[in-house]
Amino acid sequence: MESDERVVEWSVVPSGIGPLLLAATRQGLVTVVLHARPAIRDRALGQLRKRLGAEPVEAPDSALLAEPVRQLAVYFAGGLREFSLALDWSLSSGFHREVLRELASGVPYGTVVGYGDLAARVGRPQAAQAVGAAMGSNPLPVVVPCHRVVESDGGLGGFGGGLETKRRLLALEGMLPQPLF
Repeated sequence: MESDERVVEWSVVPSGIGPLLLAATRQGLVTVVLHARPAIRDRALGQLRKRLGAEPVEAPDSALLAEPVRQLAVYFAGGLREFSLALDWSLSSGFHREVLRELASGVPYGTVVGYGDLAARVGRPQAAQAVGAAMGSNPLPVVVPCHRVVESDGGLGGFGGGLETKRRLLALEGMLPQPLF
């Protein structure tokens, strides 16, 4: 195999919010897919194939995925507050990538930020709706914590993984009470 050939390895792992599909390249973790049951997994793999121009290979014991799997397990057990993973930003670009990078570096565990506030942080204070679109396109949820972005009036806002998943992640981080059931 030539060194410049694109390698994409993936695995589905359990988590506190259901199965996650993790995929990584030599550059780093490239995607986290929530609720990765077979139909969602297969659709996500097809999108990866198309967008990255490489055939994703299932690799449950992948060296590329070992650290993301470890850190996510510790996070869901309540023992990790900050991910320190190499990330491959290939699935994001332009304004969306700028917003997601700011989110990853500037909104720590146990805090939230408003869509408008995040827009202002990247120099586009009128772009709150565009920030919402960036959150919806986030290829790395949980690791790039789009669940920490909320409405200015205190509402949860949206979340690609569903509002119950967003509530569970915010509860894990101490921002909401734990669900009763």
